[in-house]
Amino acid sequence: MAPLFSTPPQGSLRSRRHPIGVAAAVGAAVLGVLASTQGAMAAPAPAAPDLGPNVIVFSPDMPVAQIQSKVDAIYAQQVDSEMGTQRYALLFKPGTYGSATTPLDVKVGYYTEVDGLGQDPGAVTINGGVTAVGRNGSGSLDTFWRSVSNLTIHAVAAPGDECHTSSEMWAVSQAAPMRRVDVKDYTTFMPYCENPNYASGGFVADSNLEGGALNGSQQQFYVRNSEIGGQGWSNGVWNQVFSGTVGAPPQSFPSTDPGPYTTLATTPVSKEKPYLYVDAKGAYRVFVPSARTSSVGTTWAKGHTPGRSLPLSDFFVAHPSDSIAKINSALAQGKHLLVTPGVYDVAKSIAVKRADTVVLGLGLATLTATNGSVPMTVADVQGVDIAGLTFDAGPVNSPTLLQVGTGHDKGGKHAGTAANPTALQDVFFRIGGPHVGKATTSLVVDSDHVLLDDIWAWRADHGVAGSVGWTVNTAKNGVIVNGDDVTAIGLFVEHYQQYNVIWNGERGRTVFFQNELPYDAPDQAAWQHGGIKGWAAYKVADTVRTHEAWGLGSYIYTNVNPSLHATQSFEVPDRPGVVLHDLTTVSLNSAGTIDSVINGKGSAAEAEHSSIPHTVTTYSNGVAN
Repeated sequence: MAPLFSTPPQGSLRSRRHPIGVAAAVGAAVLGVLASTQGAMAAPAPAAPDLGPNVIVFSPDMPVAQIQSKVDAIYAQQVDSEMGTQRYALLFKPGTYGSATTPLDVKVGYYTEVDGLGQDPGAVTINGGVTAVGRNGSGSLDTFWRSVSNLTIHAVAAPGDECHTSSEMWAVSQAAPMRRVDVKDYTTFMPYCENPNYASGGFVADSNLEGGALNGSQQQFYVRNSEIGGQGWSNGVWNQVFSGTVGAPPQSFPSTDPGPYTTLATTPVSKEKPYLYVDAKGAYRVFVPSARTSSVGTTWAKGHTPGRSLPLSDFFVAHPSDSIAKINSALAQGKHLLVTPGVYDVAKSIAVKRADTVVLGLGLATLTATNGSVPMTVADVQGVDIAGLTFDAGPVNSPTLLQVGTGHDKGGKHAGTAANPTALQDVFFRIGGPHVGKATTSLVVDSDHVLLDDIWAWRADHGVAGSVGWTVNTAKNGVIVNGDDVTAIGLFVEHYQQYNVIWNGERGRTVFFQNELPYDAPDQAAWQHGGIKGWAAYKVADTVRTHEAWGLGSYIYTNVNPSLHATQSFEVPDRPGVVLHDLTTVSLNSAGTIDSVINGKGSAAEAEHSSIPHTVTTYSNGVAN
C-alpha cells in the first residue's frame, strides 16, 4: 500500500454518485436458489450446488429490503476486518435488482466478492450501486481484498447519502479488481467524501465505463481492454496506464496536464478471468474465456465472450474442511477445482498437473502455508488458469508460495504457447499481516508463455501486533520470472527486502508495474549489496537480451530510518533489445531517497523534496530520455 500521503487531484471534482450496501452474517439455508414455481409439468430447476455458508445467492424475486438487509449485515462485519478470516461471495442471479425509487446499494468490505451470475454483464442489473470506499483517517490506501464483476450498474442515489450515491464509487487500492462491469453512469475511483481522500493502485479490465471516470487522487492506476465514454478519464497523479482501451486518454507521459498517461493501443496478451454463471436451464457452470493477442476493447461488446463453458460437475468443489489429499486426488482424476470462501491451511502442496485445469477461488479464498510448505505447484503444462486466490505465508519459512513450472535451469519442456498460455488472474500474496509470515519468495514462474494478470505480492508493512518487522515477516523477493515469453499485465509488488522483481526469462513484457520499496530496513548496512545501496524494485538479469516494459512506478518511504538511500529503482542490462518506457520514482513523506531512476540515470528522488516525481521516458542500451 502507499503511505498516508498523496498529491492532491489535479482539476476540479464534480459532485456525482456513489453506491452503497453490503453485509450480512447470513447462513446458507437462507440463500440457496429458490425452487421453480412453474407449473407441475415444467422441468424442475437443477439443484443448487453446495458452495458453503459464505456464498450468498440472491434472486430478483427477493424483496429489495431483504437483500439490502443481508448485504448490510455482511458489510458491518467486514468493513474493519482487514486481517480477519471470514470470506464472502455475494452472487446475483440474472435479473434486475433495485429501482429508481428503491435502489439497492451494495457496500463491499474486506474479503467480499460481488458477482453477477449471467453469461454476460447485461444479464444482471443493479439499480443503485456497488461501493468500495475507504475509512476516514486513511482514505482508500488500505481498501484491499474485494472485487466486483460481471454485472451492469445504473447509479441511483440512495436516500440519506448525499455523497456516496452521486456516482458509482469504486475507490480502492491494491487487490480490488473491477472486471466485466458495465457502468451506465459516471464512475469515481477516488473517495472524495472521506478525509483524507487518498487512493493507490486500482485495476479495471474488460469493463465499459459509459459515463466516464474520475481518477482523482489515485497515485497509480491500470485500465485494460475496456471502454471509457461520456466525460472521458479525468485527473491523474503519478503513473496512469491504459492498454487496449477505447476512449483512453492519449499518450502524454510525463506531462501532468491532463495527466501522466501511458497509453498502448493494444494489450499484447490477455486472457480474461474464468467466472461462475447460471445457464438458461438454471445450471451452474464456469466459463473460461479464450486468450487474445493485440486485443482492444471488451470481450463481450459484440456478443458472448469467446471461450469454453464447463459444467460444475467437472469441478471438485472444495471447502475448508476438505483435506489436501482429497483435493489432490480429485485433480489427479481430471477434475477442475472451485475453492469456496474460507481460509485453508495447506501443509502439502496442492498439485496441478494436467493441462487446461481451471482453479477458481470464490470470495478471495485463502491458502495458508503451514510448516514451510509451498501451497500450490503447477506442472509444466499449458493452458492452466489459477484465479481469485490469496496465498499467505506461515510462520515457518516457505521457499515460495506458488510455483508455476519446474526449475527452468534443470531442463524440461516448459510447455506453453501464445494461443493457450497459463494464466494467473487476481492472484494475491501476503508475507505477514494477519499473522507472522516468512517465505523466500512469493511467486516463481518457470514455465514459458505465462500471463500474470493483476498480481499483488505484498510483504506487509502493517498488520496485527507482532506480525510485521524487518526480522519478523521476512521475504527476499516477490516475483521471479525464469520462463520465456512471460507477460505481466498489472503487476503490483511491494516491500520485499531484496529485489522485488527478478526477470531472468527472455522476451518478457510488463504493462504497468507498481512498487514501494521496504519501509522497515533498520540501517543502510542491512539494506545494501556489493557497494549498491538498497536493492532495485525491478531487476532484469544481465543475461537477458530482449525485454520491454511500459508504465513503471517505484516509491520509497523508509519510515524506520528516513536517511536510507536506494541507488536506483530499475536495473537492466544495457542492450538494444531491452527497452523500458515511462518510469517514475518518488520519495514519500520525506523518508528515503532514490539516487537515480534506472542504471544511474535520471534525477534523484530526494527525501528533502518529497512527493515530486522523477521520470525517464525511454531507456535502452544505456541511454535515458
